[in-house]
Amino acid sequence: MSGLRVVLAEDSAVLREGMVRLVELRGHRVVAAVGDGQQLVSAVDDDVPDVVVTDVRMPPGHSDEGLRAALECRRRHPGLPVVVFSQYVENRIARDLLAESAAGIGYLLKDRVADSREFLDAVERVAAGGTALDPEVVAQLVRRGRDGLAELTPRELEVLAAMAEGLSNAAIAARLVVGERAVEKHVAGIFTTLDLPPSPQENRRVVAVLRYLRRD
Repeated sequence: MSGLRVVLAEDSAVLREGMVRLVELRGHRVVAAVGDGQQLVSAVDDDVPDVVVTDVRMPPGHSDEGLRAALECRRRHPGLPVVVFSQYVENRIARDLLAESAAGIGYLLKDRVADSREFLDAVERVAAGGTALDPEVVAQLVRRGRDGLAELTPRELEVLAAMAEGLSNAAIAARLVVGERAVEKHVAGIFTTLDLPPSPQENRRVVAVLRYLRRD
């Protein structure tokens, strides 16, 4: 496949320039090469490409701005092919990216791509509506889908452990020396991460505790 129109998002100028050269040597055209998530969304809105290639952690917060920008691009332009090229697996956002369909989605880990040909083959496959997922991404998503406990923050795990002891939110707040509202937010975060929506059939607190007790 040749002649793709590509938007690249990578905050490292050196790596960004190298990626531009690789893509263009393959016969594709980079219509925009940007350094943060906001610029990525604007570039895609200005000139919708055949495929987006983005890093995950970019300015200003260097957390998951690139991935969130990719999600926003997909929201504004449904079906837009996106390749995430990152050092990290961000499970929560990766799951959102794959929520509707894996078609036109790639998630590659930088330190596991053997050569430039492998990377470019994946970009072309995704642009054609295919899927390119690093096996480690798949493995982590499977593990997360199994119980979700690995995705809890250290504080959420503390709260869940206290819940497993039968403590109320007020008792947990006293133990952790925080406000009860803070505990309520942590509990809500636990339910979200463990995919436990409100249900008349299940007590979410009990289900969360059971998962915690069965973690080994």
